[in-house]
Amino acid sequence: MADMEVMNMVSSGSYRPNFNLLLLILLQLGLKLYTVGGMWPLPQTFTSSTERYPLNPQTFYFGYGGQSAAQQGCSVLDAAFKRYFSLIFPDYISASVVLRFNEDKLFTLEITVDHNDCDSYPNEDSSEKYNMNVSARHASLHAETVWGALRGLETFSQLVYQDDFGAYFINRTEIEDFPRFPFRGILLDTSRHYLPVQAILKTLDAMAYSKFNVFHWHIVDDPSFPYQSRTFPDLSSKGAFHPMTHVYTQSDVRRVISYARLRGIRVLPEFDTPGHTKSWGKGQPDLLTPCYKGGIPSGTFGPVNPVLPSTYRFMAGLFKEVSSVFPDSYIHLGGDEVDFSCWRSNPDIRAFMKKMGFGDFTKLEAFYIENIVNITNALKKTSIVWQDVFDYHERRSSLSVVEVWREGCYLCEVRRVVKAGLKVILASPWYLDKPGPTHNWSRYYNVWPLAFTGTEEQKKLVIGGEVCMWGEYVDSTNLNQRLWPRASAAAERLWSDEKETSNVEKALPRLQDFRCKLLRRGIQAEPLYIGYCRHEYQGV
Repeated sequence: MADMEVMNMVSSGSYRPNFNLLLLILLQLGLKLYTVGGMWPLPQTFTSSTERYPLNPQTFYFGYGGQSAAQQGCSVLDAAFKRYFSLIFPDYISASVVLRFNEDKLFTLEITVDHNDCDSYPNEDSSEKYNMNVSARHASLHAETVWGALRGLETFSQLVYQDDFGAYFINRTEIEDFPRFPFRGILLDTSRHYLPVQAILKTLDAMAYSKFNVFHWHIVDDPSFPYQSRTFPDLSSKGAFHPMTHVYTQSDVRRVISYARLRGIRVLPEFDTPGHTKSWGKGQPDLLTPCYKGGIPSGTFGPVNPVLPSTYRFMAGLFKEVSSVFPDSYIHLGGDEVDFSCWRSNPDIRAFMKKMGFGDFTKLEAFYIENIVNITNALKKTSIVWQDVFDYHERRSSLSVVEVWREGCYLCEVRRVVKAGLKVILASPWYLDKPGPTHNWSRYYNVWPLAFTGTEEQKKLVIGGEVCMWGEYVDSTNLNQRLWPRASAAAERLWSDEKETSNVEKALPRLQDFRCKLLRRGIQAEPLYIGYCRHEYQGV
């Protein structure tokens, strides 16, 4: 009874408890003492002690260091402070009772950055390195850029934990951290199923929690053309599933890019040609190749027609617009899975090939891609292509970045690409839409991107990897469950030291803890196995 009396006094705030006495009471009541859970992805170097400090949301402050190049008014960090306050203290607004110790003492998280990138966009060279030190009543976070500061804020938010009474704590900690690979992407396919903007924004939130930094927007494809072009409005008005409800307006695209920027995420658009373009033909006459059967047009259409000058005038106009809308220096040109049967059937195509001395259709596709690369080069954009283009391209010096996606010995393909002196993005092992046991996250964790024979310089050409979520069977009803937490397995592989993160059994408790964090943050991440989270998903 005496114990309950003390607890009532504590809850009402009329008693300032002795901490040792409180620990004794907690042990008597059989309540669990929560400590910091594992961080995800694991930092490069990380030391933590059992010495812990209470955090009070009413006396917790973010601040800029005196030597910081960014100060109050920095759009990226000011927005991040508001966002992370809610993530660090998730039930502060709704909590009726929170234990508070040392109420008169402030705790400040001081951020110092070397460069003022507050008004810029993250790019392929942006540093995400940060150092953090947590001690009594003070934590310091130092980064070269605001993008590194964002990664450090995410780590800090994962260090904070609560006890059974809702009190917040953080342990003494020192961290030096940086990503293993600079390109850590997630592809969403918004053509096969339209994804509402809100679903994309929620994915960007979850990406930031796992320290992904590239949103590869596979925005159009055969089934639909939802991108609403200013220059060619018929592409979406005739090619989208619905011209009003299933399109991304210019305002929608700006919103996604802005939302991503504030989370340190690049937006990489993909306009895949010459195949995967059936929806394009509905709004752009004479763009696609007419197919023939028995010497006469069959009424069907194949890939983009690569022999007409009008094709390249149209592409130049479209990519000029795309380059102005999407600020990133990279653009994905696709180039995969081109069906040559329609080109083969068309007499004009065959006549052009004979004139040009093209012995097979891969040379015709290479001719087309080279023209598109020249267009994007003139717009000062770096082109990414799927591996198919590399496989048939003889003049590989015109290529820059190759994305390896096919199954089989994908590291053999990686080795071939880097031997040619080109950069590589690895996607093959991270196709999360593939059939198979969705709970088997370890298959995405046990991936070794550099396990091929090559020089150090060649291995540096592997700039990262990408999780691909194709949309045949995915829309906003199951997107989060399909992605998370399996995509987080790839996130750790792309961020953390491989030697420290090669054991699935050791990683599982951390991933389980991180999955619970995702649930509490409103991300419907699938369960890894039997178990529970203190804060189950509430449908927020």
